[in-house]
Amino acid sequence: MLSVNDIRNNTEELLGRLQLRRFDAHNYFTEIIELDGKRKKTQTELDSLLASLNQLAKEIGELYKKGNAEEAEKRKSETATIKESSKDLTDKLHKTEEAIKSLLVLIPNAPHTSVPKGSASKDNEIVKESGELPNLKEGALPHWELAEKYELIDFELGAKITGSGFPVYRGKGARLQRALISFFLDKALDAGYTEYQPPVLINPDSGYGTGQLPDKDAQMYLLEADKMYLSPTAEVQLTNLYRGDLLKSEQLPIKMVAYAQCFRREAGSYGKDVKGLNRLHQFDKVEIVQIQHPDNSYNVLEEMTDYVSGLLDQLELPYRVAKLCGGDMGFTSALTYDMEVYSGAQKRWLEVSSISNFETFQAHRLNLRFKEADKKACLVHTLNGSALALPRIVAALLENNQTTEGIKIPAALIAYTGFDIID
Repeated sequence: MLSVNDIRNNTEELLGRLQLRRFDAHNYFTEIIELDGKRKKTQTELDSLLASLNQLAKEIGELYKKGNAEEAEKRKSETATIKESSKDLTDKLHKTEEAIKSLLVLIPNAPHTSVPKGSASKDNEIVKESGELPNLKEGALPHWELAEKYELIDFELGAKITGSGFPVYRGKGARLQRALISFFLDKALDAGYTEYQPPVLINPDSGYGTGQLPDKDAQMYLLEADKMYLSPTAEVQLTNLYRGDLLKSEQLPIKMVAYAQCFRREAGSYGKDVKGLNRLHQFDKVEIVQIQHPDNSYNVLEEMTDYVSGLLDQLELPYRVAKLCGGDMGFTSALTYDMEVYSGAQKRWLEVSSISNFETFQAHRLNLRFKEADKKACLVHTLNGSALALPRIVAALLENNQTTEGIKIPAALIAYTGFDIID
């Protein structure tokens, strides 16, 4: 969330950066600055009244000490009037603050100046390509047919138990899932991340803290009776572990990783993009999160992108890295890289990870700060990335590695799967 001070002090710069998203914040900024002026005026009036109340209390105390109880009682009636006025001003102040907040949460993060201009994925900047595209024989099968042929995933059984978008993995399909989760977690531990196993449910404060609420409310599963949500990504739980904390500078960086089941309603999704594993309501994902000193966050974003690239190299998957244009970025991000793997049978690129720097956007919502010696407390920068989301990784592994003998397992995974081919 942007701060009022940033909006007031850097109005034109922020308006320009938000234009990269094709988001016109002019009216929002105007109203916020106007409301903040009213807030400051109300605060000044309230402070003055409270000071008068304190002074009056001292004077009444002195009158009692001097034995002038009658005059003291008369002066007491003045305190009731001041208290009533201060209550009215306090209520007015709170309403103004809520009005400001209700506008701030509607404004997305201001993109970094390096974000490409554009309105959709076609305008994203491809910054890296790696690996050779698979040369599959004619008649190669898409992953949903391979999953049926080798009895790896049952989409119909999942629909019977729950509904479409909730597949059942079985046999070597289930073992491949478990292998990938363990592989991704082990690699993260080797890279210095601390593993967590967080709850699946999140409360509204957690969703608000990382920016899923109110922006993604319609895409989340709500448990109405308990006012809790099924987590859409472990980014929410991990980042909220430090909500409201004042960290010491020597605690930074904080590097966290978690495997979690993720849930998204994917309202409005249809067509070929939802076939098979392409788009699910429930899926497995290993997430990496960092809480960083602001001076380091953009170097770390590049390091995180290289780290995820390394995972894809080990899985022997062809991939490309795209720097997202302003119109294709998520609400909370200042700069995002998408990792896309090539799906051989579908002959298209599938997004498997987004690595983002949120700068102070989440930290402001979370009230997550750090303090260096003899310096004022400052907001941290937060970053996260999928490392990796499993469904489309599995889709690409099945499609790209199919042979007449079966589906070959990449060498890096064999120790985890316990088998080198699905046949």
